[in-house]
Amino acid sequence: MHFCYTTNTLLVLLFCPLRSRPLHCVIVGALLTQCHPRHRVASIAVNTEALTKDQTRLRVAAATFEVLSDLTREVIYSTMSRPNTRSKNKRQRQGDDVDSTTEIWRKIHKTGGITEEDINQLYMIWKPVCSGCRVNAKDNPNCFCALVPPPNGSRKSGLWMKTSDFVESLGPDPTKDLRASASSPAGLTNLGATCYANSILQCLYMNKSFREGIFSVEPEVLQQQPVLNQLVRLFVQLHVSKMAFIDSSPFVKTLELDNGVQQDSHEFLTLLLSLLERCLSHSKIAKARTIVQDLFRGNVSHVTKCSQCGKDSEASSKMEDFYELELNVKGLQSLYESLDDYLAIEELHGDNQYYCDSCRARVDATRSIKLRSLPEVLNFQLKRYVFLPKTTTRKKITSAFSFPAELDMRHRLFESSPFELIYDLSAVLIHKGSAVNSGHYIAHIKDENTGQWWEFDDENVTNLGRHPFGEEASNSTSKLAKTDVVHSNCSEAKIADSNGNGLDAKLSHSSHVETFSSSDAYMLMYHLKRSKNVDGKDVMFSGTNHKGERDAVTAQDDACLPFHLREEIKNINASYLDACEQYKQKKELELSRINERRQEVRSVLAEAPVQPLKQPFFWIYSDWLRQWADNIIPTAVDNTSIQCSHGKVPVSKITTMKRLSSQAWDKLLSKHGGGPTLSHDDCCWDCLIEGARNVVSADTYRDRRESLKQLARDVLDGHCEDGKYYISRPWLQQWWKRKVLDAPSEADAGPTAAISCPHGQLMPEQAAGAKRVLVPEDFWLFLYEDSISVKPDDPLGCPTFPVDSRECSECSNELSEVACFEDSLRSFHLMIAVDLELIYRILNVTSA
Repeated sequence: MHFCYTTNTLLVLLFCPLRSRPLHCVIVGALLTQCHPRHRVASIAVNTEALTKDQTRLRVAAATFEVLSDLTREVIYSTMSRPNTRSKNKRQRQGDDVDSTTEIWRKIHKTGGITEEDINQLYMIWKPVCSGCRVNAKDNPNCFCALVPPPNGSRKSGLWMKTSDFVESLGPDPTKDLRASASSPAGLTNLGATCYANSILQCLYMNKSFREGIFSVEPEVLQQQPVLNQLVRLFVQLHVSKMAFIDSSPFVKTLELDNGVQQDSHEFLTLLLSLLERCLSHSKIAKARTIVQDLFRGNVSHVTKCSQCGKDSEASSKMEDFYELELNVKGLQSLYESLDDYLAIEELHGDNQYYCDSCRARVDATRSIKLRSLPEVLNFQLKRYVFLPKTTTRKKITSAFSFPAELDMRHRLFESSPFELIYDLSAVLIHKGSAVNSGHYIAHIKDENTGQWWEFDDENVTNLGRHPFGEEASNSTSKLAKTDVVHSNCSEAKIADSNGNGLDAKLSHSSHVETFSSSDAYMLMYHLKRSKNVDGKDVMFSGTNHKGERDAVTAQDDACLPFHLREEIKNINASYLDACEQYKQKKELELSRINERRQEVRSVLAEAPVQPLKQPFFWIYSDWLRQWADNIIPTAVDNTSIQCSHGKVPVSKITTMKRLSSQAWDKLLSKHGGGPTLSHDDCCWDCLIEGARNVVSADTYRDRRESLKQLARDVLDGHCEDGKYYISRPWLQQWWKRKVLDAPSEADAGPTAAISCPHGQLMPEQAAGAKRVLVPEDFWLFLYEDSISVKPDDPLGCPTFPVDSRECSECSNELSEVACFEDSLRSFHLMIAVDLELIYRILNVTSA
């Protein structure tokens, strides 16, 4: 900075107006004197002359020009050699360190003596203990940075990974599958596309009467009926298992269902009930034998009535069984309208006239469906899909459809019942998705014991409270969603009886009925709640038990479990709870060990640095230290990788080892064992002497090779006149381009390999790749020594071809023959070309 400042000042003073600075010459002289002692005489002379004459500006410039030229060169050199402060955060090159290290090696080689200061420099003991590095510095044995993450940091694996990732590495946590409470229902696993079956199975299980019925089947019958046996086992696990969800694969495999193909839930229910009805017919227990018919079967008849004689057809008296009523949804808004549509009277006239046996003619008539009897569980299948003839596909109807919480079916029967048949909504089966052959099935089911609604979504079971679509939906009145609760006054509604006549709803039930709406519901299940007899007394069939009765109900349900399965499910629960406890203990033990290991690592690394140069220390292998600081279970100390053949610490391993304090080393050795112990006194002097010899040898080789590169350039350019030996020209070109190394490499082998023929003689230069040049004898000896040192075991060695070597006669003859053959071939081709040209001309003349 000083030189640069002075130069700028001189330039300004010399080229600014004279009148603005009367003492400029004195200042120039003073600055020149300050700049460098060598210019002091010239500057004093200028000052004296300047004081005697005021017109000496040009003389001052002339007198200072020579001084300024020398000064400018010094300024440029000083500026170029200054450290660059614009990149002060970047790591500076260790040029000075390398030079000083080289001088130490040369001194050791020259004197054969090693001082303590030499060891401090070569083993980098002098380097300060650093902190805050992003990565661990290999060229500093006192750097212990980045061996562990920051206090709040983590790594992807090992000792310092996140606690959540470590817990996950322990394997699946069985406690996550633990059922929340005994009153919480369990879910069913989805095996791929079995959600349709899961929703139906949950509806059947949650029906207390059906559950108790199949629990009462004899064990011998279950052994003969595999489907029924697996269903009972599945229901027992759903009832008393400690797990939050049950594996349904044994039951699905027994039914031979395809896990990857989604079936229609309604068809599955129909086929399953039909199959169970046949299986249960083998039971001798009345309650179990007819449980399907008693709960789900009703009767209907299709009545055709003549409009002239008023008589019904013979087929009208026949009753048909049904397990669900299929109701239209398209164009209808509620369950009441769908029932009216289902029981509506159809007029038969024109081409659809009915042939009456009594009238013996085709006459107008009416046709309708009559409900003869209703089951205890009334299933309504909502026909959400319509067939599109143009595309031959089915489309889902997504219009909102409302249904009541309670349904009075007394006036829907063909023959009026003396009982008030009140059905309570017990399940809503929902299909999510717009496509017919895909989507997802879930079920909202009411618990008969508690009155709570639950959402069954395969493995996930969620409490919905007292409403089938959740408490939030029941409290929302501002906007209707896909599943909402609405309230309607049924006293204003009209319903149709079995004869198609309109009746007031208030005659059959309460004037205020809670109604729900859904655009995805495809099946509704109603359970007979109460039946009022002629005397006006209510007979309760099902409903919500009071709080005091729930324990008794639960105990009664457990008593209904099959006796032969109680011990089996008890053992399964005990095994599962034991697995949960073992996992919990394993997790606590491993987390405790992790915390202990982390404290150990931080404690040792805090004591690891060695501050004073004369303080005792121990060498340790860097890779082992890194693994010890990062592994949960470290191995024994292993320093064998940093030992030389003399059992000491060679300086060549300095980038792979660290200096540890005595306290840190004692802790590691006492806890993990291993070794060997390498202290500050174990620096290998033999390796230092050998290393010094190698460094000097490398410098000598590098200097010699650098000097020969210019000679190689002259040889390639044809400026060498004292060539004595042949070598390959392409090989020499590659040799000249290569970077100068400290020792020969494999690329230095075979300088004459390309010009050696198979007979061991000089290859003719006409051969491909056999171009050669002559090099001086000293150059050849250098290349020959390098080639032999690189491949000493090569049986061919490095053939030598002096300037008087003759080319191989055999190869020359072969090349001559090939050349003659090629000449003949070229002549033949030329002759053919001439003949073709002649033929072409003759043809042109003929055609003209």
